[in-house]
Amino acid sequence: MNRESKPAPIRPDWWSKTLAGGVLGATLALALAGLFAWLGPGGVNAPEKSQFVMWSIAPLWLSAFAGVYLFRSGARALLWMGGANLAAYALLFWVKGVI
Repeated sequence: MNRESKPAPIRPDWWSKTLAGGVLGATLALALAGLFAWLGPGGVNAPEKSQFVMWSIAPLWLSAFAGVYLFRSGARALLWMGGANLAAYALLFWVKGVI
């Protein structure tokens, strides 16, 4: 007897993973770009650095967006991305205060 296999249903945690990648991935990309702007060569006022920082946000965001689907659950994706955001923004505000 040959049973016809059904396609796997879409897991319900894909919505939370997509939310984590879309929202928290974007804010993480902004924080990482800001860190590069402050800590990168020439400091924050380096000529033509703003263009590089601006264009680096998209690949950082897409990398984070793609990476959230590697987590086992949507809750883990939200927690890890939230923690990465907290760490990145804490470091960014610390760097802005020190430099």
